[in-house]
Amino acid sequence: MKYLLDTHAILWVAENSPLLTEKVRTIILDKSTEKYVSIVSAWEVAIKLGTHKLNLDGGLQEFFRMIDENGFFVLSLEREYLQLISDLPLHHKDPFDRLLVATAMTEDMTLVTIDENLYKYAVPCLW
Repeated sequence: MKYLLDTHAILWVAENSPLLTEKVRTIILDKSTEKYVSIVSAWEVAIKLGTHKLNLDGGLQEFFRMIDENGFFVLSLEREYLQLISDLPLHHKDPFDRLLVATAMTEDMTLVTIDENLYKYAVPCLW
């Protein structure tokens, strides 16, 4: 199974946050599972760092270090994801989350997220 991590899941792994469920923590830390991060998450982190809505020691470089250190694969933004967004119902207005949904749907992945609005889409989710 392939897992696409929502931005908060990546950050919570790094922080060892109690908000991360044991089930999700086990999957994310299991070296044998395929875990992916969208470049869209890095874009979201960069914007939130720039607007001071997120504080991450080491900034974006630290975000990429966490991705590399945990063996996550980075997915680029593809035309197919953008085309699918226009067909998605408007359950969620956040453009980053909508891109994650489109990516997971296109790539046949399970989206790892706590965001219940994303569960309304026809994409497998896990938390």
